Amino acid sequence: MNTLSEFSLEGKRVLITGGAGVLCKILGMGLGQAGASVILADLRGDAADEAAKELRADGIEADSVALDVMSPETIQKVAQEVCASGPVDILVNGAGGNQKQATTSPDLSFFDLPLDAMRRVIDLNFFGGAFLTSQVFAREMVKRDEGGVILNISSMNALRPLTRIPGYSAAKAAVSNFTQWLAVHLAQEYNPKVRVNALAPGFFLTDQNRFLLTDKDTGELTARGQSIISHTPAGRFGEPGDLVGTALWLCSDASRFVSGIVVPVDGGFSAFSGV
Repeated sequence: MNTLSEFSLEGKRVLITGGAGVLCKILGMGLGQAGASVILADLRGDAADEAAKELRADGIEADSVALDVMSPETIQKVAQEVCASGPVDILVNGAGGNQKQATTSPDLSFFDLPLDAMRRVIDLNFFGGAFLTSQVFAREMVKRDEGGVILNISSMNALRPLTRIPGYSAAKAAVSNFTQWLAVHLAQEYNPKVRVNALAPGFFLTDQNRFLLTDKDTGELTARGQSIISHTPAGRFGEPGDLVGTALWLCSDASRFVSGIVVPVDGGFSAFSGV
């Protein structure tokens, strides 16, 4: 056995939802550098095109597609178009995000959180971010002798509920639970070679959470941002590249006997009690 060859994704096709986002684009680059052909799918089709161009400039075989993960009909149509030229071996469910309207603040108490905003966050992160796309792409994976891989993106919020973001935390907890459920269900009912796992990123500074972690005027850490750093043994926020190694492991044959787990990539945050 050649250990390094176990991590190769040569000949594999990867579809990444939310592919125009910073973290997912970097995941696409990392998996592409391991040999995979990458398809970046995003609601923002133009942004997905630009991201795919960046990957191709790095020598990666990459394409893009506009995809609304909240539309089962659109997912089905995209799947048919993509699979017409070959199977999707690996699905990375990266679509998701939070909304300010679903976040408690001095101006918006828990008692006044609007139901429509909470529903949008839960729908996007659970149904759009894991459930609907898995329904469509896993249907084809289970038919193949080689099986396939689904990698969901959960969150540290699923392991350690955080203040102020009840909708996002609840949705990501659902993603983690669904990851375990789907891993068992597909293996027992359809094909044991279809594996389902998840990453639980810790705190990565993105456009979606920047307003919570840094002061928009000074760029300095907010009290919340400072609290996170003080509870992260690594002493920093995560960088997009920090996710790549774990994702590559979970997507490759190196983890062929691994299914139904949620792996924290958090600089030690989940292990630290604060004392």
